[in-house]
Amino acid sequence: MKTSGDLKQFLRSIDGKGYPAYKGAKGEYQFPGYVLSIDHVQGDPFASPSRISIHVQGKKAAFPADTYNLKHKRIALSDELLRRFGKMLEPYSYQAKGSGKSGLITISRPGQEILERTACQVDRFDGSLTFRLEAGFPANGRSIRSEELIKILFDFLPACISKVCFYDAYTKEEKAGITSVIELSEDQEALRCKLSDLGLIAFVANGAILPRQSGISNRPMVKAVPFQSPSSMELEIVLPHRGAIRGMGIPKGVTLIVGGGYHGKSTLLEALEKGVYPHVAGDGREFVITDSSAVKLRAEDGRSVRKVDISGFINHLPNGKDTSRFSTEDASGSTSQAASMVEAMEAGAHVFLIDEDTSATNFMIRDRLMQQVVKPSQEPITPFIESIRGLYETKGISTILVAGSSGAYFHVADHVIQMDSYVPKEITKEAKDAAKSFGEAMQSLEFPPVNLSRIPSRLETGGDGKRSKTKVLGRDSLKLDSETVDLRYVEQIADIEQIAALGYLIQYAGAYLIDGKKTLVQIVDELEKRMELQGLNALGEKGQPPGNLAVPRRQELFAAFNRCRSLRF
Repeated sequence: MKTSGDLKQFLRSIDGKGYPAYKGAKGEYQFPGYVLSIDHVQGDPFASPSRISIHVQGKKAAFPADTYNLKHKRIALSDELLRRFGKMLEPYSYQAKGSGKSGLITISRPGQEILERTACQVDRFDGSLTFRLEAGFPANGRSIRSEELIKILFDFLPACISKVCFYDAYTKEEKAGITSVIELSEDQEALRCKLSDLGLIAFVANGAILPRQSGISNRPMVKAVPFQSPSSMELEIVLPHRGAIRGMGIPKGVTLIVGGGYHGKSTLLEALEKGVYPHVAGDGREFVITDSSAVKLRAEDGRSVRKVDISGFINHLPNGKDTSRFSTEDASGSTSQAASMVEAMEAGAHVFLIDEDTSATNFMIRDRLMQQVVKPSQEPITPFIESIRGLYETKGISTILVAGSSGAYFHVADHVIQMDSYVPKEITKEAKDAAKSFGEAMQSLEFPPVNLSRIPSRLETGGDGKRSKTKVLGRDSLKLDSETVDLRYVEQIADIEQIAALGYLIQYAGAYLIDGKKTLVQIVDELEKRMELQGLNALGEKGQPPGNLAVPRRQELFAAFNRCRSLRF
């Protein structure tokens, strides 16, 4: 391996030369205490920045083994180190001068959720650290300014590395901060593990801050009303470090969230949606924990559906179309929501999260008058209200439903929570008593068996070991070769880096796994197995992925596959 001195000597030898000469710097260099790897050199100073990685051996990093010996702690430690590294880098970005992106130094910037990312990884065996970042190699026009790059590599980066990557260099307060992060991670994981044993699908701690600052900021709202559980649903859970914590437990079954407009119904549901992820300290939702398989479902007009068995919800269509293997390039609100439910079941969801406002009305409910006017034989849709209990009783799938305009679901609910000025009240008895005066409940049907074993053929560009090209298009879609995969209604994607990873996972499956024999479940299982063994490193060339990927859940992986129109089932 070359030394840092070799790198400095090379850079000085190319000063003033044409920008392509920078490519000769690619490779690994031993610096004091760490290895610097120049993994990719940009084509010119106006192109996407160069990619650099930092590698620190576990013995030198010396973080205590009990901060990374379990997966949830390892992810929490990586997240904290990444945030610290990013904060350290900020003052140095663009301090080296030049044209275009010259002097840019950047690394992934996590949001409120704690996710497994390629930007910072802690080795499970020895605690070795890897950071992946981007830097704009400086130039005047297209002539190399090597002294400016030397500032980045020999002054700016070492200053950050020395303060973040070596535990022995931490102050007492900084070490306490690491301990606090790990303890929070252990408490969150313990609470998540307790849900099933307690017969719960979600828990919202007293004092949680659920509202966010705005539609473009995911930080907690200032002066928001702290959450306080109704006494009838309140329970105490003892956590390893925090000790006893009290809050609202949402039991398995069917739970309604009702109330007037702007009283906090959707705010509670949105917190539960993101409760599938752990959150950083200070977020306000640190102890809002939801069953990790929960899926938010909604109508999605115009989406592609491939051979999904929606016959449990929609049957005997007027055109005679087979709904046991339903396909369309332009689904309606009701067929899209039905397909999404079945796909969520295929992905292993045990909880459905639904907001009446974003659902297809004719899929959710048909009132008595409409049933009298339009006879059952003329209506192909079996409303969700007729199968919601069957889903729970025969398949163990619970539902949390926000209902603002129809009380029909009172009949089939196990629990009813009313939000009143962001304060929850349990009104199950009152709601049930009121419902009785409106007649008998609608018939509750046992949910019929559905086909969950779809076999995909090749991606049009895959199946031959060749990678297709992917590109993230904002926060709601990705481009796979010439196809745009629309993910704007997959509402539990928490970070744009998860979208980037979904693109890599789809192209990886198209190149190596999709063979016309494996089912979609088998393909996703294999992807998860490889990620468990190698992380997202499995997706990069020579085990070196870009530093802008975050691991998506299994449920979002299924959702992305199901919205990929070039994938044939």
